[in-house]
Amino acid sequence: MKAVWYEGFGPADKVLVHGDLPTPDPTPGEVLVRIRASGINPSDVKLRAGARPGATMAYPRIVPHSDGAGVIEAVGEGVDPARIGQKVWLWNACWQRAFGTAAEFVALPAHQAVPLPDGTSFAEAACFGIPAMTAWYALYRDGPIAGKTVLITGGAGTVGRYACQMAALGGARVITTVSSARKAAHSGTEEWVNYREQDVAEAVRDMTDGAGVDRIVEVDFAANQAASLALIKPGGTIASYASASQMAPELAFYPFMFLNVTLQMLIVYQLDPQTHARGEAQLTEWLSAGKLSHAVVPGGSLADTAAAHATVEAGRKLGTVVVEV
Repeated sequence: MKAVWYEGFGPADKVLVHGDLPTPDPTPGEVLVRIRASGINPSDVKLRAGARPGATMAYPRIVPHSDGAGVIEAVGEGVDPARIGQKVWLWNACWQRAFGTAAEFVALPAHQAVPLPDGTSFAEAACFGIPAMTAWYALYRDGPIAGKTVLITGGAGTVGRYACQMAALGGARVITTVSSARKAAHSGTEEWVNYREQDVAEAVRDMTDGAGVDRIVEVDFAANQAASLALIKPGGTIASYASASQMAPELAFYPFMFLNVTLQMLIVYQLDPQTHARGEAQLTEWLSAGKLSHAVVPGGSLADTAAAHATVEAGRKLGTVVVEV
C-alpha cells in the first residue's frame, strides 16, 4: 500500500516519506479500513516536528494522523462480517499507536471505526475525531446546556466552529470571540466580539446585561484567564482544551475558588469509552439530520502530505486540512 511515514522528528519536507509499506491485516477485534480521507490536526504536525515537551520517537517508524474516514474492507476474528463494506469515520488511529490514517489502509480496533451517516462525505468525516469530538466534550461533558449562555473563544477555529454549532443545537445562547468580521461569518454565530478591537470582558458583560456566562469553551486558558474570571458566573464551568500562549500558566486559584468555578482541562484522546460512545451517538444524530456544516480545507493527495502539514503549521487556514487517499 501507499503510505506516508517518518522515522525521526523534523520539518515536514525533510522527514515525511511517501512510499510503499506492507498492507496490514486486522487482528482479533480489529477492522481493516480502506482510507479515503485523512484529516490533519495541529497535534499531528506538532508530534511530527517533535514539538511536545520531552518528545521522543515512541516507535521506529510512525504513519501519522489520528483522524480519517473510509470503508471497512476486512474484519478480524470476533468482529461481525456484516461490517465489511460499511462507511466509517475513525478516531485515535495514531494515539499511542505507530500506524495512523496517512495510508491507503489502516487496521485498528473495531470500536474506533464509527458508522458514517449517508450524506456526509469522507473528507467531512475526517474532521470528526479530534475537532468535532473535542467541541462536543467541552460542551456536554456535564450534560444538557439548554438555556445556558456559552462563550466560545476562537469561534473560527476547527474546534470553535463546531462548538458554536453544537451549543446552538443544544439550546444555548452562543457568544464567540474572533479576530475579524470574516472569521465571525465563518463561525456562523450572530453574537460575536472582535478580541483585537474590543475588551472581551466588557463587551460580553454588556451583551449579557452584566450577568456573564455559564460556560466557557476555552482555546487559550492562560491568555484569557483574566477575562474568564470577569465573565464566568458563580458555579460556572470553564472547559479548556489548550493554553498555547503559556503552557504552565499561573492559576488565580482563590478568585476561581470563591466563584465556585469548575475548571476542566480536557483532551479528547483520553475520553472513556462510554463518554466517547455518547458523543458518537449525538454526532450521528446531528449528521443524519443534516444539522452540522463542516469546514474542509483541501490538502491534495497522499503524496502532498508534506505541503498539507505546512498549511496547518502556517496557521492561516479556516478549517481542517484533509488529504484525499
